[in-house]
Amino acid sequence: MKFRIQIRKDGSQNETRVVEAPSRFDVYNQIKNEGGSVVSIEEQTGFSLGALSRFNISIGTGIKRIEIIRTAKNLSAMLGAGLSISRALSVIERQSSNKSFKKVSTGLSDAVKKGSSFNEALAAYPKVFPEIFVAMVRAGEESGSLTSSLNVVALQMERSEELIRKVRGAMIYPAIVITAVIIVGILMLMYVVPTLTSTFESLGAKVPLATRIIVALSNFIVAHSLIVLMMIIGLVVGSIVFVRSKFGSRIVLSVALHFPVIGELVRETYTARASRTLSSLLSSGVPVLNALSITKAVVHAEIFADVIEEAEKHVKKGGLLSTSFAEHTKLYPVLMSEMLFVGEETGKVAEMLKQIAEFYETDVAEKTKDLSTIIEPVLMIIIGIVVGIFAVSMIAPIYQLSSAI
Repeated sequence: MKFRIQIRKDGSQNETRVVEAPSRFDVYNQIKNEGGSVVSIEEQTGFSLGALSRFNISIGTGIKRIEIIRTAKNLSAMLGAGLSISRALSVIERQSSNKSFKKVSTGLSDAVKKGSSFNEALAAYPKVFPEIFVAMVRAGEESGSLTSSLNVVALQMERSEELIRKVRGAMIYPAIVITAVIIVGILMLMYVVPTLTSTFESLGAKVPLATRIIVALSNFIVAHSLIVLMMIIGLVVGSIVFVRSKFGSRIVLSVALHFPVIGELVRETYTARASRTLSSLLSSGVPVLNALSITKAVVHAEIFADVIEEAEKHVKKGGLLSTSFAEHTKLYPVLMSEMLFVGEETGKVAEMLKQIAEFYETDVAEKTKDLSTIIEPVLMIIIGIVVGIFAVSMIAPIYQLSSAI
C-alpha cells in the first residue's frame, strides 16, 4: 500500500513524501525509527479525482463536524473523570449511531491499544479530524493536559461552526428569493410569453426591440428545453467548482471585500476564525510557528492565509507577530494588530487573541441579524426592475393594439 505523508523532524520543516508499507502503523514505526513524527497521512489507493483535485474537491466521509465536536467534549469529560483513553474511545464507539464514525472509533481504539499515541492514531484519519485537532491533542499529550486540550479544541470548533452557520443562515433568504425569481421567470417565458406572442402575430402587430428579445429567448427555451436545463446544471456545478478552487475563491473574496457591508462581514469572519484558532493552539502549548502553520490551513481562504504565512516567515526571522497584520489592515482590521502588539508586550498573546475572536464573533452575529434587513430593499429593487422590464416589454404592444382599435 502507498501512503502520502507529511513528517516533521527536530529543527526542520515539514517534509512530504510517498512511502510503501503494509499498514498505517508500519508507516508510523518507520518514521519514528528515523527520528521523526507523522503530521498527516493519506492512503493513495482507489478512486482519484484527477484534474478536479486542483479545485480542492474531496469525497465526503459521512461524518459531520458536530460529531467530532461532541466526541472531543465527551472524551474530555471521561478523561477528567479518570477513564483511560482506550476505554473512553470504546465508550464513544458504543454511543455513536453513525456507522462511519463507529469504524473510525474502532480504529482509534485499536491503534492506542497497540501502543500508538492518541495524536498518531488521529493523524491516520486526516479527512475526519482536522489538523488543529491533531496538533492540540499532541500538545496536550506532551504537556500532560490532554483533558484541557480536548475541551479547548471542542470550544474552538464549536465557535467556528456557529460562526459559519450564522453567515450561511443570513444568505438563505436572498438565495431563496433569487432562485424563486429565476424559476418564475423561466416558467413565464415557457408558458405565458408564447400565448402573447401568438396573439401579436395573429394581429400583425409591430413589437418593440425589448419585446422581440424576450420572444426570441422564450422561443429558444421552448424549442431547446433539455439544452437549457443542461446549461443551468452546468452553470451551477461550474460555479461551485470555481468558488471552491483557489483561483476562484480568491476572486470571489476580492470582489466581496469591495462591497460596503459584505466586505466588512467577510473581514471580521476570517479575523475571528484566525484569532480563535491561533489562540486555542497557543494556549494549549503549541509552538508559535507550528500554530501559525496550522492556522494558515484552517483559514482556508488563500487571500487571508497569505498574511498568516507572511507572519510565520516574519516570526521565524525574529520579528513580531503583530507586524505582518499591521501591514494588511485591508484584510485584518487594525484592532487585531494593535491588540496583538499589546499581547506581545505583556506576554499574553493567547489571551489577547481570544478577546479579538470573541469581539468579532459577537460583532458578526449582530451584523448577520441585520443583514436580511439590509439585503431586502436591494432584492426588492432587483425584482422590481426585472418585473418592470418584462411588464413594459409585453404589455406595451397590447396598449398599442388597444389604441389602434
